[in-house]
Amino acid sequence: MRYERRAERAKVRAVKALISLAILVASPVLLIAGALIRRRYFRYIYRDEAPPVLDKQRGRVSAHYFVVTHPLLGWLCRPTETLARLIKRRG
Repeated sequence: MRYERRAERAKVRAVKALISLAILVASPVLLIAGALIRRRYFRYIYRDEAPPVLDKQRGRVSAHYFVVTHPLLGWLCRPTETLARLIKRRG
């Protein structure tokens, strides 16, 4: 993905930085209830009437794309996802 203007690149960097900050602020909640929150968030993003997260034809990228692909979100949600899988297998 290539951005032509410096202002567009600055906006993307700002969004990425703010997403990282938001994930760090929400980290205690994500460690406790991360699997449930992440599952609902994915349902919200990929619902039928939602705009596409990545629209290559128009050259648009949603901020949701950066949230979904952020590795810190995956790391913080992993403990509760693992616990949810264990409970699902036993129950």
